[in-house]
Amino acid sequence: MIVFSAPSGSGKTTLVKHLLNIFPDLEFSISATTRRPRGKEISGNDYHFFKKKSFIDAIKNKSFIEYEEVYPGTYYGTLKSELEKIWKKNKIVVFDIDVVGGLNIKKQFFENTLSIFIKPPNIKTLEGRLINRQTDNLEKIRIRISKAKKEIALSDKFDFTVVNDNLEIAKVEIEKIVSDFIYNK
Repeated sequence: MIVFSAPSGSGKTTLVKHLLNIFPDLEFSISATTRRPRGKEISGNDYHFFKKKSFIDAIKNKSFIEYEEVYPGTYYGTLKSELEKIWKKNKIVVFDIDVVGGLNIKKQFFENTLSIFIKPPNIKTLEGRLINRQTDNLEKIRIRISKAKKEIALSDKFDFTVVNDNLEIAKVEIEKIVSDFIYNK
């Protein structure tokens, strides 16, 4: 398994999509969430969108390998069924997941997981990216920036940290890291 974690706005989703286009052995694990869809997001394609009660019921039924209340009242998690579906295809699972969730997966599957932290060049750049994304109000951005500072402090717990200052350079770095993990085990 390959875990990508980062503060919101660091570019991890862009980098993960890039890898999925290059490596046919990889398949994306679609996370579950209680947040509302953004823009043109589609349930079952971008996320499995849950009502909060349904998500809580899934927790009680032990349907997740990991889950986290990432923001107050907003849950994210990885469904066991999602991993089973990918493993049946003999593919390598790729996660685009919050930092705590990424560390939880690494802890559970230590021997078989590559963990990569995507780090913004600095907090000011991250804030600018979040503002330019135009998906959150300024209060939510303030909350994301506060959370990002705590997440960056955990970056040393990952196997690799890639600073996404220049997207093309970051793509080359993660291609090499992933290639070494897949082909040089």
